[in-house]
Amino acid sequence: MKAVVCREYGPPESLVFEEIPSPEPGPGEVVIAVKAASVNFPDVLIIENKYQIKPPLPFSPGSECSGVVQAVGADVRRVKPGDRVMAVTTYGSFAEQVKTDEWRVLSIPTGMDFETAAAFTLTYGTSDHALADRAALTKGEVLLVLGASGGVGIAAIEIGKALGARVIACASSQDKLQVCREHGADEAIDYAHEDLRKRIGVLTEGKGVDVVYDAVGGAVTELALRSTAWRGRLLVVGFASGEIPRIPLNLALLKGCSIVGVFWGDFARREPGRFAERIQQLGEWHRQGLLRPHISETLPLAKAAEALTRLASRQVKGKLVLTV
Repeated sequence: MKAVVCREYGPPESLVFEEIPSPEPGPGEVVIAVKAASVNFPDVLIIENKYQIKPPLPFSPGSECSGVVQAVGADVRRVKPGDRVMAVTTYGSFAEQVKTDEWRVLSIPTGMDFETAAAFTLTYGTSDHALADRAALTKGEVLLVLGASGGVGIAAIEIGKALGARVIACASSQDKLQVCREHGADEAIDYAHEDLRKRIGVLTEGKGVDVVYDAVGGAVTELALRSTAWRGRLLVVGFASGEIPRIPLNLALLKGCSIVGVFWGDFARREPGRFAERIQQLGEWHRQGLLRPHISETLPLAKAAEALTRLASRQVKGKLVLTV
């Protein structure tokens, strides 16, 4: 089979596209014939050896895919060959076939195509776990989304609206903010050209925001934390800026606020029943038209390096999807 392969750690251009042996399922494992795979920020980190999960070299990157079950190992009960499925694999999805654990594989919701399914589970699962579970966001609260035009950011906007929140989207340009408005953001802040704290103060009449969804990190994290309301929650989702911030903990004391870690991958592994329930809820929201993944472009699998380069340089709105 053809696959994108990381033979040594480095930038996207160091990846190769070559023939490798097809996988065979072991006990509890599923082999998927990949139809589509989405590009996510952890895919950039994992090939540079900057991610918390470090597969042995060589390996194929690609954390998320959709396709058709090709083969199953012993003890697999939930899926069978021929089923339309989506999976969060952590790595391996940038290939014509991928092998993964059964618990990572989910049926594609009715009416969802392969491209949408490939762009759905990781971003919407992460944002749902963050907002519904870790922050317990409730109707009428104010949600601030940093990096709102990216895949998880758009998912956070839509899930925030589904939960009844007022959503303020933050991004670095007006064209990115327009995408956020199209996906339901009530207000928008261009934090490359506006004073973030001052603008939040105006939009909330000085009260601050109840929940901050932060997949960016860097300097904006502390600014957003200083703009939280009493009993606010700062969700630590990721560090797309490349900088892990150092937070003065006296801010948590003075605000009576919480700094809450969001590790969706381990949540899915440790609590598979709850994970499956939440994905089912997301599928229902999608059926109702409340969730609309923003796929800005599809590219062939062979152009994975180009897609990763564009994502790393923050040129992507929503998601890029590779098709097989």
